[in-house]
Amino acid sequence: MREARLAKLQQAQLYLCTPEPMAPPGVQIVQLRRKGLEWREELALLRELRERALEAAVSTGEQPALTSANDRADIAAFAPVDILHLGQDDLPPSLARRIVGPEVLIGLSTHDEVQLAEAAVNPDIDYFCVGPVWETPTKAGRPGVGLGLIERAVALAPPFAHGVHPWFVTGGVALDTLDDVLATGARRVVVVRALTEAAHPGAVAGELLRRLREAAGPCVT
Repeated sequence: MREARLAKLQQAQLYLCTPEPMAPPGVQIVQLRRKGLEWREELALLRELRERALEAAVSTGEQPALTSANDRADIAAFAPVDILHLGQDDLPPSLARRIVGPEVLIGLSTHDEVQLAEAAVNPDIDYFCVGPVWETPTKAGRPGVGLGLIERAVALAPPFAHGVHPWFVTGGVALDTLDDVLATGARRVVVVRALTEAAHPGAVAGELLRRLREAAGPCVT
C-alpha cells in the first residue's frame, strides 16, 4: 500500500486543502483542515472526504485522490486516509511515524530556508510544502515568504528528480498567480480558496492541472 501511495504522490501536482469534505475532479491530493473538531466529528468528515474522492474517480475514470488528515497522528492512525500532514509545531514526524505506522505517508510544512533544508533530507517524511508565498486569510498573521524561497526550493530539490522528496508551493496559489509560481521552476501546488470559493471547482481544478502538467512536460504522464 505504501508503494502505491508513493507512486501516486510522485505524480501528484494539484493538492487541495479544505475545511469541508470535497474532492473535485482534477485534484490529486485533498486534505481536510479544520481546527477544533472532536475526534468523532473529524473521523466522520475524513470518511466523507474519502467517499467524495472515490465518487470523483468514478466520474472521471482516474485514480482517486490521496486523502490527508491534518495534525492529528492519533486520528490518522485509524482513519481512512493515505497521508498525515504536520506543521512545524505539531508532533515531530519521527514520533508521528511510531503512531501511524509505515503505510501512512507523512508531509511537513516549511516556512524558511532552515526548515526547507531540513525537510529536504528528512527520512521521516515523504513530501513537504513551502510557503505561504503570499499572506492569506487561511494563515492570518503569517507573512508571505515570497517567491525567493520557492526558487531556493527548486535549486535544493529539483521537481521530479530521482530520490528527491516531492514538494508543493502553498499560500495564495490560484489561476491568476500560478504563472508566477511556475516561473520559479516549481511544478506542484496547494490551493485553498481557488477551489473552496469557486463557483465551479471542477472546472478551475481542471484548468490548474492542465497548466501544471503542461509546465511539467514529459515528467508527468
